[in-house]
Amino acid sequence: MNIKTFRIYAVVCMILLSLGAAAQTFTLQGRVADKDGNPIELASVSVLAQGKLVMTNLKGEFHMDLQSADTVKVVFAMVGYKSKTRILHRPRGKQTLQVQLADDNMLGEVVVEGQTPQHGTTKQLDTKDMKTAPSATGNAVEELIQSQAGVSTHSELSSQYNVRGGSFDENSVYINNVEVFRPFLVRSGQQEGLSIINPDMVDKIGFSTGGFEAKYGDKMSSALDITYKRPKQTEGSIAASLLGASGYLGLATKKLTWTNGLRYKTNRYLLGSLETEGEYRPNFLDYQTYLSWRPKTNWQVDFIGNISENHYNFQPEDRETRFGTLENVRSFRVYFDGQEKDLFRTYFGTVAITHKLKDNKTSISLLGSAFWTKEQERYDIQGQYWLTQTETSENLGVGTYMEHSRDYLKANVKSVKLMVSHKTAKHNVEGAVTYKIERIRENSAEYEYRDSAGYSVPHTGNDLYMIYSLRARNSLNGNRTEAYLQDNWHFQSRNDSLPTLYTLNYGVRFAHWNFNGESLFSPRVSLSITPGWNRNLTFRFATGLYYQAPFYKELRDTTTVNGITYANLNRNIKSQRSIHFIASMDYRFNMLERPFKFSAELYYKAISRLIPYSVNNVKVVYYGDNSASGHAAGLDLKLFGEFVPGSDSWLTLSLMNTKMNLNGRSIPLPTDQRYSVNLFFTDFFPGTTRWKMNLKLAYADGLPFSAPHRELERSSFRAPAYKRVDIGMSYRLYDNHERTKNSIFKNIWLGLDCLNLFGISNVNSYYWVTDVTNQQYAVPNYLTGRQINGRVLFEF
Repeated sequence: MNIKTFRIYAVVCMILLSLGAAAQTFTLQGRVADKDGNPIELASVSVLAQGKLVMTNLKGEFHMDLQSADTVKVVFAMVGYKSKTRILHRPRGKQTLQVQLADDNMLGEVVVEGQTPQHGTTKQLDTKDMKTAPSATGNAVEELIQSQAGVSTHSELSSQYNVRGGSFDENSVYINNVEVFRPFLVRSGQQEGLSIINPDMVDKIGFSTGGFEAKYGDKMSSALDITYKRPKQTEGSIAASLLGASGYLGLATKKLTWTNGLRYKTNRYLLGSLETEGEYRPNFLDYQTYLSWRPKTNWQVDFIGNISENHYNFQPEDRETRFGTLENVRSFRVYFDGQEKDLFRTYFGTVAITHKLKDNKTSISLLGSAFWTKEQERYDIQGQYWLTQTETSENLGVGTYMEHSRDYLKANVKSVKLMVSHKTAKHNVEGAVTYKIERIRENSAEYEYRDSAGYSVPHTGNDLYMIYSLRARNSLNGNRTEAYLQDNWHFQSRNDSLPTLYTLNYGVRFAHWNFNGESLFSPRVSLSITPGWNRNLTFRFATGLYYQAPFYKELRDTTTVNGITYANLNRNIKSQRSIHFIASMDYRFNMLERPFKFSAELYYKAISRLIPYSVNNVKVVYYGDNSASGHAAGLDLKLFGEFVPGSDSWLTLSLMNTKMNLNGRSIPLPTDQRYSVNLFFTDFFPGTTRWKMNLKLAYADGLPFSAPHRELERSSFRAPAYKRVDIGMSYRLYDNHERTKNSIFKNIWLGLDCLNLFGISNVNSYYWVTDVTNQQYAVPNYLTGRQINGRVLFEF
């Protein structure tokens, strides 16, 4: 072969090799969406054999250049969804894939909070450990909320919670887009029954401690958004313990799902550890149902019904309490006569009709709801007491007191709501108009008589007065109109290689109430930033104007005439107002090859037109006028992750400062909790997942308090810190998670809880003893002691 021929041959070979190499590369592009066609951002598209991986953008789109082969395996994955694999056979040129990922409930329960970026101010909470966690109330959702950063509670018997200095009444709760109400007359933690939220029926929990969207109503502190589940197959559970029992059944067909929950609870065993001896006969019964029907793919009809019956019957006998310091021990002994009988009966129902237009991006919903409650508190209890100095046996106070109550309340709230939403690749626009009708009737009579050393207290020498006497006979007929419009806008920077992702939520809320003629205008905005240089970081900023529209409790203004306090409704009262400023950061990282997330949130709330209130146990008593202003500021920290492989745990730290300006004095808010630490820890025994341990720890600063029936600005005391540790051991007796055809049960759990592990005497409130000189002594009312609770759970 001569040189010329060789050169021609070499050139031909190089051209053929170049063409062959070009033929071996191809371009893969497409879009990843969920089952409803919504784009999934930050989903991974990987070809591990070639070491290639890209992430989808805000539209769910992706693009990558690959080498061709006989088969190319492409894996699509996202936390909270089932992974999907596509096999391409000898791909050439440009390949386009449209991929839909199905929800993965098991995976989402394990790591969804630790790994999925939180773009808004509402965080999604994990629900998988609710059924096996130790619980004194049976209200698993509220107990989960109470362990979050910025949230506090000081009574294991209560389902109520405070958020960043706000009262119990400043927290809104929604179930399937309908706001729900709670009883009005609840007087003490011992009377707390079952909350309206059934944890067995819950699918998703969204919770915001501030800066929440315009779609959430007129409350100043927090928003809890509950979504009930639509099961994909027949499922159920039966649970029983020394504190009650529950049953759940979910049925599913192609077009219809139906879930039912029945709960029974009694505090009789738990209250037996209190210092007041007597016969406790509390019982709480609750039934809920959720029916969802899809006659066509673009139509859906939902119905939720709830019936709740809560009874609290109590006959006290005697009580002995020792308190004080080692050098100054005092003993308080009481012998009782009388009894208490309380009833809280509520009904709640909602019907929703939803229609999706042909574009599948626009939906229209019509929701109607009704809430009805009948409440009564009746007690006549007489106590003869001795307060003595233990070291000297000196009588500090001897006397008799009598407490009487006949409180009756009936209320019903009806509403109709028209809601429209429209989704595009970058925008999610939502708006609604709501009309509410409120009817409330109250007839209350309360008094408290004290006799110390033979003298009625207080005494003037001329007149005889009760230390406390209240009369209230009121009715409220009001109509509210509410509306909101908001947009959730996703966009990104123009840097194609490392774009920064933005989520902007902006909206406005309007409300009008004919009772006081007030109209409210509430703009709100939040911005979430995920920088391109580190997708594990997310920054959020939020601000907005929030109103606490007055409801029945805030309206009760009191005047005292001849020793009798009369409660009337104040038509001139205005909504309390709060401006939120929030800056927060999330950092997602892996440690020990496990996912973690660290969150930090700094906030400031400027509060004006505040209606002062005092807290006695869980009863919030308002002054009935806008006579104060104040602020709440603080820092919330949370570390969430798999401290143990396959289980979720978290640790929170909250620091807070509150002030209220009242009658020229600056005092803390009644819910001023300067610090709190919460730990929820889950672990498995080494070498097995059958044995599971849940540990709950709470350490919270004590709240300020003052003597009852006195001015709030004279508060000068602070209760001791609330300290409590609960531990629960669970054993999976039967494990058949996939549930074969020959098996009825999916899981059988046996559990043993130790409630208040260290037997700490936490103070719930104070009983005040008055001597003849009108000097008062604060006798602590302690919460429950150490208790053992056994439980069993069958899942099928």
